[in-house]
Amino acid sequence: MIRSSRFAMVAVTTAAMIALAAPSAWAGSPHFVGAPTLSRSGDTLTVSAKEAGLGDEAQINVTLSATALCINGGGKHPSATNKESLASNAVVPVQNGKADYTLSVTASFSPPCSPPMTVEFTDVKLADTTNNLTVSFPGTF
Repeated sequence: MIRSSRFAMVAVTTAAMIALAAPSAWAGSPHFVGAPTLSRSGDTLTVSAKEAGLGDEAQINVTLSATALCINGGGKHPSATNKESLASNAVVPVQNGKADYTLSVTASFSPPCSPPMTVEFTDVKLADTTNNLTVSFPGTF
C-alpha cells in the first residue's frame, strides 16, 4: 500500500512539473535573426530587422530612436538648438513566430541644416518593447 501511494505521489508531482513547464515552451525565445541593418539616405535613417522565436504573439511593438545633430563646416556642433531627438514607433504583425520590419526617422531642423552644415545621427537604438530586445548602433551616421 505504501509503495502504490508513493508511486501515485511521484506520478502526480511529475505531471504537475510537466504542466508548469509547458507554457514557457510555448512562449518562444525572441531574438534578432542576424544583425539589424542600418542605412542612411539624405537626412533619413532607416533600420531593417527580422525577429524570430516570437511564439504565439499576434504582434510586437518596436521603436527606432536617434539623436540628430547639425554639424557646421568645421566639424563642430555649434548650438544646443541644432539637436533633435527622433523616434519612430510601429506595431508589427507576427506570422509563424517571425516578424520582418523597417523603420525610419528623418531629421528636420528649423532653421534648416543646409550646406556647408550636415546632419549627423548618434545614439541610434532599435527596441522591441514587447520582448525587451534592444540593439544599439555605436558611432555616428
